[in-house]
Amino acid sequence: MSELFESASGLQTALAKGSLSAAELMQSTLERIAAVNPAVNAIVSLRAPDALIAEARAADQMPKDQRGPLFGLPIAIKDLANAKGLPTSHGSPIFAGQIAEKDDLMVGRIRAAGAIIIGKTNTPEMGLGSHTFNPVFGPTRNPYDLHRSAGGSSGGAAAALATGMLAIADGSDMMGSLRNPAAWNNVYGFRPTWGCVPSEPDGDVFLHQLSTSGPMARSPDDILTLLRVMAGADPRVPSSRVAQGLPHQLLGDLRGKRLGWLGNWGGALPFDPGLLEATEGALDALRSLGAEVDELAPPFERERLWQSWTTLRSWAVAGGDTGLYEKPDLRAQMKPALIWEIERGVALSALDVHRASLIRSEWFLQPAARYLNAMMRF
Repeated sequence: MSELFESASGLQTALAKGSLSAAELMQSTLERIAAVNPAVNAIVSLRAPDALIAEARAADQMPKDQRGPLFGLPIAIKDLANAKGLPTSHGSPIFAGQIAEKDDLMVGRIRAAGAIIIGKTNTPEMGLGSHTFNPVFGPTRNPYDLHRSAGGSSGGAAAALATGMLAIADGSDMMGSLRNPAAWNNVYGFRPTWGCVPSEPDGDVFLHQLSTSGPMARSPDDILTLLRVMAGADPRVPSSRVAQGLPHQLLGDLRGKRLGWLGNWGGALPFDPGLLEATEGALDALRSLGAEVDELAPPFERERLWQSWTTLRSWAVAGGDTGLYEKPDLRAQMKPALIWEIERGVALSALDVHRASLIRSEWFLQPAARYLNAMMRF
């Protein structure tokens, strides 16, 4: 089972050479899940082992010139996205057991690239919250300390990576849901520029630009491998973009790269003891690889950004879930935080949303914000 902590790129090399088969990898993956998942509760809705082994054996018969970039790699999809034939519970009793009839756009790309979808990863109810627990599957626990949170909302994905149950995972991020659980589980989560990974071409495709899907893994190289599969324009999604500038591999040489460092926002953001110092130590490692690190003064008032963000978040949540809220029997199955968010969003006027967007626009036009956005654009 030592191969389970191998990188995805290392597994791909072994699969290509024939020193490891997809069926062998799947068998090891299932054994690992059986051994550790009961404690951490990261993977849910696991498919039948016999069916997964059969699919992996069939994959092994595929000609090598027809194998995609994720060939043979087991993956579990965050339980907010649809994977055909699997439940999409959203962590909510409202949707528990509801079987997806088709893949979401991102999931279809992952499947077409050769990954084998084994189940789902746990998430907070409706993806709302920074801790992964819900009344359908219960909490996901941090593998470093089972009494602590795995973070959220992609906590299931992060814990599955940290324990060797997966080598790659998808997640989604509205305000840290790829990055927070990755940090808490000692793995990587990358939030792409909005539009790099297209949203689902369903419902409104113009207004809501807060949440995006993205990759998670145990190494930056594997983040890139999955991102190259997930990214790219779709003609049905007006703000999606061609994935320009994505390299084929990371070289580890950061000469000529500039990083913006905001630190604790001039003292406005509290840090646990030692965390800020550890982060600054990581900047030294980046400098040693040739990067130039620019320490930036707070470019905007934190309180105004928070006001803008929470207004736009409530508007987005209400836009997505008001139809459920309006049915008393479904509302009774919602957690209080979700009800509060919807009611706050419903109470907003069009001018409230406009004013929040003006603050966001003002932030974007700040020189420091333009600098940061230019560096993050993919």
